[in-house]
Amino acid sequence: MQIHHDSQTLFLNGLAGRLEAILWTPTRAGVPLLAAVVCHPHPLFGGTMHNKVVYNAAKTLDALGIPTLRFNFRGTGLSAGEHDKGRGEQDDARAALDFLATRFPGVSLLVAGFSFGSVVGLRVGCRDARVSELIGFGLPVNSTDVSFLQECRKPKLFVHGGEDQFGARQKVEETVATLLGENRLVVVEHADHFFAGHLDEFNTAISAWLEQRHPELHTV
Repeated sequence: MQIHHDSQTLFLNGLAGRLEAILWTPTRAGVPLLAAVVCHPHPLFGGTMHNKVVYNAAKTLDALGIPTLRFNFRGTGLSAGEHDKGRGEQDDARAALDFLATRFPGVSLLVAGFSFGSVVGLRVGCRDARVSELIGFGLPVNSTDVSFLQECRKPKLFVHGGEDQFGARQKVEETVATLLGENRLVVVEHADHFFAGHLDEFNTAISAWLEQRHPELHTV
């Protein structure tokens, strides 16, 4: 998978102070079809925007010509503030969406997130009219209430490890089966929460879903 983009390290304006971020903008000419933000896993357990799963998601989106923003939640890396148990982090995600909406006016936004980041990102993305599609990886259903998804009709992709230790497969399957709108669950067999040894399958699940939804997208 080749990557052709301009990479910019920057700071977003967050309610708790500045948020460290990296924006990849594909070098293709023209207005992009989508712009995406990818939210990282739990910062108290080592999660940052450089997490391998988050990086792979960003790489896959970038290869489809989608501008992609990763950022560190408050209190992580060079981001100001303190961890807020998923509450203030929703404001951080909104700040990321605000930035993308300003940088790419009129372009539909996509929110993706891994683990803790999937809960924060999907919660914010479901409520934000600028967001058209949602992707959640490693949804931590064992310990987190995701009932808010019941009210969200936006198209959603869930990519989940068959042996995810933080999200029981059966519970994820039951959750997705009850959701409204268009929803797809891709279970990567034998993969753990971090998709170790299975990142190629993880990447393929993302690109296949987006290429099916948007035939004009194609991997470079």
